[in-house]
Amino acid sequence: MIRQVPARQVSPAPRTAVVLGTGLIGTSIALALTERGVTVWLADRDRTAARLAADIGAGTVLPDADVARPPRADLAVFAVPPAAVAATLSQAQAAGLARWYTDVASVKSQPLAQAAELGCDLTTFVPGHPLSGRERSGPAAARADLFLGRPWVVCHTEQVRPDAVSAVLGLVECCRAEPVPLAAAEHDRFVALVSHAPHVVAAAMSAQLADAPATALGLAGQGLRDVTRIAAGDTGLWEQILAANAAPLARVLGAVAADLAAVAEELEQSTSASASARLKLLGGLLERGVSGVGRIPGKRGGARAADTVVQVVIPDRPGELARLFQVAGQAGVNIEDVGIEHSPGLPVGVAELTVSPDAVGTLTRALAAAGWPVRR
Repeated sequence: MIRQVPARQVSPAPRTAVVLGTGLIGTSIALALTERGVTVWLADRDRTAARLAADIGAGTVLPDADVARPPRADLAVFAVPPAAVAATLSQAQAAGLARWYTDVASVKSQPLAQAAELGCDLTTFVPGHPLSGRERSGPAAARADLFLGRPWVVCHTEQVRPDAVSAVLGLVECCRAEPVPLAAAEHDRFVALVSHAPHVVAAAMSAQLADAPATALGLAGQGLRDVTRIAAGDTGLWEQILAANAAPLARVLGAVAADLAAVAEELEQSTSASASARLKLLGGLLERGVSGVGRIPGKRGGARAADTVVQVVIPDRPGELARLFQVAGQAGVNIEDVGIEHSPGLPVGVAELTVSPDAVGTLTRALAAAGWPVRR
């Protein structure tokens, strides 16, 4: 049974924190905490990573001499892979590392069950998961604003103490994220759909490129890059994540595979199936895809706005993109998103500026007046 957490509840920030694991997520959390005046200690099995995190201002490396008897912090954050969460919690509690504990692993049910098996004190442990990241990894890629406006799942049962929940909500507030209360099993079903399955699908498509002719890859455009972008993640970490959430992930992948198999079968049976039947099957899947994309929330939550893309030919030389943004800013137009399509072998590219429909006229007139070739 889940105790409901008000989505906008504001809790006090911890005064002191220990972050175990100084990769992208752990270091970004440490930077956000430090920015809010929290005293942060850092630890990592890779001492070089911990020192780099400290050098960029994320906190102070926990000295080796203090590992057995560390300073007792308000909150310990475990930025470790799912398979390491339970053991890390057990060791930290045995050492009296902190008053309260949380993790940021992307799977919740398995680590929670393993922690119970190890006899961990679950009254002080609140599983968590910030849904944010980058293609890059490691402390050098960390940013204090990585979690700004992003959902941060907070999972807890009736046995957890209210002060532990409050401490984790204070962490979420420091990172300027949006707390989302979910049961562990519910979290795992949801992330299988919106995170884990997309990674596998992207990897499957990317795997088709491994032996593709160079000439074919030379034809690749932004569509292929969009589909395969997330496949470049840390293989070892993703193996752990996917294995830890096997059952929910298998159900989503099975549904995707069934759709793809049905389309492939119809396309192969060109002699026994009419073109109209094939088009009907393909059209149905494509229409469902359009409908699904439309349900993904926009940057401010809720239904995604029907934004418009304005294409601008841009010379491939320093300062041009900044000048483009300056023209848009002077016209009072907010650019919702931007992409750049390069033209191989040519000294130009196409900047694709996503803006609200009511700003298209203002932007195109301003760009045209500044000498930019514009296409809608």
